[in-house]
Amino acid sequence: MMAQKRRNFLKNTLLGGSLLSFSWPALAGTNAMEKKYQRLIDGTPQNAKSVMGLQVDPIKQVRLGFIGIGSRGMGHLKLATALVPEKATIAAVCDIRPERVKEAADYLQKERKLKVDTYSGEEESWKEMVARDDLDLVIISTPWEDHAPMSIYSMRQGKHVAVEVPAAYKTDELWEMVDTAEEMRRNCMMMENVCYGDEELWVLQMVQEGVFGTLTYGEAAYIHNLRESLFNRYYDHWRIKHILHRTGNLYPTHGLGPVAQYMDINRGDRFAHLVSMSSKEASLSESSRELPEGHPYKNIDQIAHGDMNNSLIKTELGRTILVQHDVVTPRPYSRINALAGTKAYHEGYPSRLSINGKGHEWLDQEAYEEYRRQYRHPVWDTLKAEIEKYGGHGGMDFVQMYRLIDCFNKGLPLDMDVYDGVAWSAVTPLSAISVELGNIPVKFPDFTRGKWQRQRKLGILNL
Repeated sequence: MMAQKRRNFLKNTLLGGSLLSFSWPALAGTNAMEKKYQRLIDGTPQNAKSVMGLQVDPIKQVRLGFIGIGSRGMGHLKLATALVPEKATIAAVCDIRPERVKEAADYLQKERKLKVDTYSGEEESWKEMVARDDLDLVIISTPWEDHAPMSIYSMRQGKHVAVEVPAAYKTDELWEMVDTAEEMRRNCMMMENVCYGDEELWVLQMVQEGVFGTLTYGEAAYIHNLRESLFNRYYDHWRIKHILHRTGNLYPTHGLGPVAQYMDINRGDRFAHLVSMSSKEASLSESSRELPEGHPYKNIDQIAHGDMNNSLIKTELGRTILVQHDVVTPRPYSRINALAGTKAYHEGYPSRLSINGKGHEWLDQEAYEEYRRQYRHPVWDTLKAEIEKYGGHGGMDFVQMYRLIDCFNKGLPLDMDVYDGVAWSAVTPLSAISVELGNIPVKFPDFTRGKWQRQRKLGILNL
């Protein structure tokens, strides 16, 4: 009864004050969640310069090390191999499973006659690899809980980092990633491949050219029926364990990353606060009853995550973004990719465009294709042959890998920085706080320490 009264007090007070004027110290010491949240909002004193626009000396041939050679890691390795030896070389690979590093080493030997050092078999074999002095960039493709610790350690060993999504999922890790990148003067880019998609870069180009006018709201999602995969596919069932024990929006960045770029988040606007709520859970528990006897997840009934999570973000400039997460219902795949402005509206899956003054319907196919031709991002034409050859989610994976390595080759700032990665990833722990405290508004930390107000152009737009 006391816990319920306290929950209601928090809910009513925080909703009434929109969390923007509420004094959290008034509740200091009453709950571990509040203490953790206060530390998250307060951040840490700035002891080093910002790494916005960080540039390093050009690296003619980027020396790569890979941590994690599962399906995603092997995909990254194959794309990087396409850039060997002109732009990169691969020095070492690591995975806890010896058979995975052997597969990677055999592939590199066959494709490029590369003999690489391999690390495997122990939980911390990756630390031995990262300690080498002949690596420039470490690419991390491991289960989510390892992303931040591996990124932070790698930066402290003097390495630049490219890490799979999400960059982090614990509140304590978000600021530590920022602080470490600033202290060590190292790049830490979250590998949000969807930001390099043909459709997404096309919409971004139109935004920059003024086609949309003033932006007001967007919608983003990760709608992907992974029910069978959750039960049977992932190494050590790592992904379903998050569903069982965590609530909130667990995987926001595929849909959110492009929308954040359309809206110049951390480049003139920023996420201010969010409200999150989850539906009831039914899909996984019902499916678990049909699993064969002996399956470790047969007849599960304690599942923290609802079938659908809706998180609504308000930005500092007053825009809103709806972010959905559903990986268990039969809903067809979608990232929504909706964007509204005063002059145009786009919605994905399938991609459709409406322009103010051209009727009340979607553009017909001919008019739509003309906009596609006029505003297509040039990188998709420049790399057309390579995209067709190497692919990766329709080509966006190769574009991402190429841009990552090419920026190092030329000594340019990376397209995305540590502030982007932690801001987009923060949706997960902040949405959990909102859900657990009765769908209250929750403020975002300002990981840029006020520098979000500075207008700066995305590197990918300089091509």
